[in-house]
Amino acid sequence: MVQIQHTGAATRASETPTPAPGGLSPRRENLVKQLILERLSETLEISELARACSLSRSHFSRAFKCSTGLSPQDWIRQQRIARAKQLIRETDLSLTQISLECGFCDQAYFCHIFTRSEGINPFAWRGQQLAARPSRRGERHLCYVERPGAQ
Repeated sequence: MVQIQHTGAATRASETPTPAPGGLSPRRENLVKQLILERLSETLEISELARACSLSRSHFSRAFKCSTGLSPQDWIRQQRIARAKQLIRETDLSLTQISLECGFCDQAYFCHIFTRSEGINPFAWRGQQLAARPSRRGERHLCYVERPGAQ
């Protein structure tokens, strides 16, 4: 009987998530995350994010970390790296263009943060991604040399 009641309570709790004690409400958390993602290429001030949630800067920072497990700066950095990885995989943009598109002040800082996060520099990471891509049927690789008369 106790087992059944415990299971029922766990099911109800997962259906209606409650904010972590001291954290942001789900509405505020979604609002600020959306704001960050929409403006990822721009300079984002924590005070501006706090204002959007109608909280002081310090209260917002504590509540955000309580809700996400990361400080606002770390969460923003993580999202910028994720966006950079997507652009590296899916586009031919230069690393300078990618760094600016993702809100880093310059390529050197982007490379430093990317390497610290991923353990490999973005140029080498791009090379790994290109090498891991499945080749399309009939596509020739740069290292392939066709000899005249060979079949």
